[in-house]
Amino acid sequence: MKSIRRITGTDIIDIISLFDGYRVFYKMKSDPDAAAEFLNDRITKDESIIFAAYEDDKAVGFVQLYYTFSSVSLEKSLILNDLFVDTNFRGESIGEQLLLKAQEFCKMNHYKGLALETAIDNPAQKLYEKLGWTKDYHAFHYFWQAK
Repeated sequence: MKSIRRITGTDIIDIISLFDGYRVFYKMKSDPDAAAEFLNDRITKDESIIFAAYEDDKAVGFVQLYYTFSSVSLEKSLILNDLFVDTNFRGESIGEQLLLKAQEFCKMNHYKGLALETAIDNPAQKLYEKLGWTKDYHAFHYFWQAK
């Protein structure tokens, strides 16, 4: 098991290349400076929670969670927005460990739960279901783009 810890402002440098790699995976242009600025804003403004998996003091994966709220249940929840593991470390259960850490954090803070969105063909669905996530069949997800 890798060590997993919550990222603070001083730790952002540890995951910049991972975060940039995550964005490149989703067909965005590499921009480590913008990635660093974005992460710094999320952490310093307490807008997200980031956990990173480390091997020998090198970050090899991360998960980023955002706060959200349910007006109906009057509870706080989290959105699991980003999950990424360095390609050299895939197959070592790092993604699973990061997901379990997010679930533990959610329970410890008495949040309603975690939500995520994934591609229909994402093979990670098997892992999500193994860890107790359930597919939402009773709702559609819509998005309006301002651009």
